[in-house]
Amino acid sequence: MRILIADDDDSSRRLLEGILAPYGECVMAETSNEAVDLFREAHDQGTPFELVCLDIMMPDMDGQLALAQMRGIEKEKKVAANDQSIVIMVTALNSMQTVVSSFEGGGCNAYLTKPVTKRTLLEKIKKYGLID
Repeated sequence: MRILIADDDDSSRRLLEGILAPYGECVMAETSNEAVDLFREAHDQGTPFELVCLDIMMPDMDGQLALAQMRGIEKEKKVAANDQSIVIMVTALNSMQTVVSSFEGGGCNAYLTKPVTKRTLLEKIKKYGLID
């Protein structure tokens, strides 16, 4: 499995990488712009990410806008709905408004609040059949 981890906080990126590395190749992005660029490159090369962990609060562009751009890339590439990347939004904010807008407008698959635990993250990705 190819995994994109986008978070401006180094310790958060490393935590997610530590949990997910046994399940696939982890590619790291420090900014939303970098994440969108990596997402596009992966599609252009025919090696899309099966899983994206995307922080909502990023300094250059918020994660919801980055997710919208990623879903736009999938639409542009004519990716079938069941072949789209599983996107888990991660945030320190436990705001219902943020959760609702991430799901309804953004097209994320799941939502986790920080600090992320191994158990909750693995439960989420098992739900989508990415791991056993």
